[in-house]
Amino acid sequence: MMQFTDWDILRNLLLAARWTILLSLFAFIGGGLVGLILTFLRSAKYASLNVFFKVYVEIFQGVPLLMQLFLTFFGLSLLGIDVDAWTAAILSLTLFSSAYLHEIWRSCIEALPKGQWEACRTLGLTYAQTMRHVIIPQAIKMAIAPTVGFSVQIVKGTALASIIGFVELTKAGTMLNNATFEPFKVFGLVALLYFIICFPLSVLARYLENKNHATR
Repeated sequence: MMQFTDWDILRNLLLAARWTILLSLFAFIGGGLVGLILTFLRSAKYASLNVFFKVYVEIFQGVPLLMQLFLTFFGLSLLGIDVDAWTAAILSLTLFSSAYLHEIWRSCIEALPKGQWEACRTLGLTYAQTMRHVIIPQAIKMAIAPTVGFSVQIVKGTALASIIGFVELTKAGTMLNNATFEPFKVFGLVALLYFIICFPLSVLARYLENKNHATR
């Protein structure tokens, strides 16, 4: 058994936590961009794309993230496309996040009174003008709290990337446990670091929700 001091364990976990945070940021930004495109297209009422939107959301919300990681990492290899664990993790989490973020933002837009759309058409505003000046400013107030709240789910979802060999916080904890045989100490620190990352996001989401009166 290798000898690790408490500082050695904590230092290695902190180094791995950087990759957890980085992966979460990539997934959130990438998922946000894809989700935003889907939301704009769907709110534009392209009837021919409605089936695509529904199927897309159902697939990435209905299939467990773990299976999506397996299919991306191993499935693409069967098609002759070699991807490393980092790329597979980003791609899977991005698509997973985009489906949920799209649903959050679509729901916020559809929650606005439909009379506002009709009023904008009466005034001769284009779709882009309506979204920019009327719909988006109101939808943002409702969407910001659940969006920040969902970022917590993204952070926790990165733990599944350890299954395909990506060394983030959970994978580093497993490796350290195998080397030290001190599961309570190692995984206790892993849980603490996840809490330190996620708790501020949860507090921020509740603050934004109360500030924007989303619960009233």
